[in-house]
Amino acid sequence: MSDAFTTRILNVTTGSAETVLDLTRECENFLREAARGRDGLLNVFVPHATAGIAILETGAGSDTDLITALHTLLPADDRWQHRHGSPGHGRDHVLPALVAPHATLPVIGGALELGTWQSVCLVDTNKDNPNRQVRLSFLG
Repeated sequence: MSDAFTTRILNVTTGSAETVLDLTRECENFLREAARGRDGLLNVFVPHATAGIAILETGAGSDTDLITALHTLLPADDRWQHRHGSPGHGRDHVLPALVAPHATLPVIGGALELGTWQSVCLVDTNKDNPNRQVRLSFLG
């Protein structure tokens, strides 16, 4: 099938602060066009060495809790061997080992299959480069 695999690139600006950015609406909009009511899989991928994709609750503090937990696990200090960029930037390069740069989610009847409180989020702790591309791919 020529249209069995469809990809869209989102250009996202995360700003100068560490962030958890909800991409669920963009994923749903993409699936309305790409899935056209079919079952399949959505892959969300951020091709950057300092960002990840997480499935979590947003708006009730969990997004802030994730950033706080990452500060505990990956402090922004001078312990890191990777030293270019702002102080502590080496931790940003460790982030994708903890928050993978991708997620693959089921699509049922053209709709993203998420739990009640789940959202698809970009996690970005790198304050040196606020511009990201996120690739959404539907296979169905």
